[in-house]
Amino acid sequence: MVARRPSPRKTIYDPVHGVISVEGAPLSLIGHPAFQRLWGIRQTGFAHLVFPGANHTRLEHSLGVFWVSGEMAARLGLPPDDARTASVAGLLHDLGHTPFSHTLDSAVAEVLGFEHERISRAWITGVPIPEVAGGPDEGGGPSIAEILERSGVSPRAVADLVDPPAGSGRHRLLRAMLHGAIDADRLDYLQRDAYYTGVAHGTIDSARLLDTVRVHRSRLVFAEKGRNAVEGFLVGRALMYASVYFHKTVQAAETMALSAVERLPGYPEVPHRLFALTDGELSAYLAEASDRSAEIVRRLRDRRLYKRAVAWRAVPPSTRPALLRLARSPRDRRAVEDVLADRLGAPPGTVLVDVSGLLPRGLGEDWSEVGLLEGGAVVHPFRARSVWRDLALRPPSLWPVAVYVDPRWREAGVRRLDTLLRRLL
Repeated sequence: MVARRPSPRKTIYDPVHGVISVEGAPLSLIGHPAFQRLWGIRQTGFAHLVFPGANHTRLEHSLGVFWVSGEMAARLGLPPDDARTASVAGLLHDLGHTPFSHTLDSAVAEVLGFEHERISRAWITGVPIPEVAGGPDEGGGPSIAEILERSGVSPRAVADLVDPPAGSGRHRLLRAMLHGAIDADRLDYLQRDAYYTGVAHGTIDSARLLDTVRVHRSRLVFAEKGRNAVEGFLVGRALMYASVYFHKTVQAAETMALSAVERLPGYPEVPHRLFALTDGELSAYLAEASDRSAEIVRRLRDRRLYKRAVAWRAVPPSTRPALLRLARSPRDRRAVEDVLADRLGAPPGTVLVDVSGLLPRGLGEDWSEVGLLEGGAVVHPFRARSVWRDLALRPPSLWPVAVYVDPRWREAGVRRLDTLLRRLL
């Protein structure tokens, strides 16, 4: 009888979770060009311009989510097939992520008509999206779908966890592991981003959260003894958004990078493949595409950022509908930017309006569904008004409306832009 060769196994040393062992389909997936592309996308966009250590990538984060998903599946006692599907989905959840982290989310929606999860679905299943779906050159090797199928994992099942179909109630528990208020994705990125930025706010008690995670009627809940860890997670998440993700200087850089894409000739009719590039590849493209885009890329490279000329901490109720329209309609926002620049006698693209803080990124009503298991029944402590609910629902930015200006025009802009913006609204 011939001895069966053990399957190859690799050990990855991760600064956040320690040792991560990888074998089988996940090992093959990690080596695929589409996954290796994630080395080229910074996890936190332009946060490195404020927090110099924040150079970690989507690839590192994806490995972390793979580990957390596997740990969560083990604690929940999931069947082997479900556990494998959940961990692979954690590994591939950012496969089709666009450059510059979430900076280009509005541009992706405007140009493509969908979010980056749809690109991930296309690359996982091999079902084409024109100009985007092929992804990086596979070099003649097997596709993502082929790797999964050879390992007995359904590409469709993985894709449905990464990009849940609208109205589908299937795999509710597995979906909650990646798309819940407290999920594997957030358990990794809060710790990872805190580690690399040096900001302690994101230091959460993930060990306690994993120890107290439970299943109740196909829903993800936490044992009552995990309440303090849940509340600590809520605090850490809210503070990381305020102090890192929506830091005013990070916002200035992200607003500039978005403008560099939006000011491309012919926009929004631009090549869809731009959103399948890495940070460096897109920067190189922008540097050659137009004078305005090239100037912004140089400014970002040299950290010569636009300066904040207007900042509204409170939004007057009378202007909120108009501001929300700008937040939801990039075309309308750009029109306002051009009017403001013209009033200053400045070229288009030198005045940029940021209203992204009006549309919370990842914070909101899902906290009402967080359940604690008490005496065999589930309670929802964050549905009622409390300090914890207020933290969960607080806006991610203390300054939900801001106007950034090319420093050459800022002196004149500080005096006039606030009044001009109010009149335009």
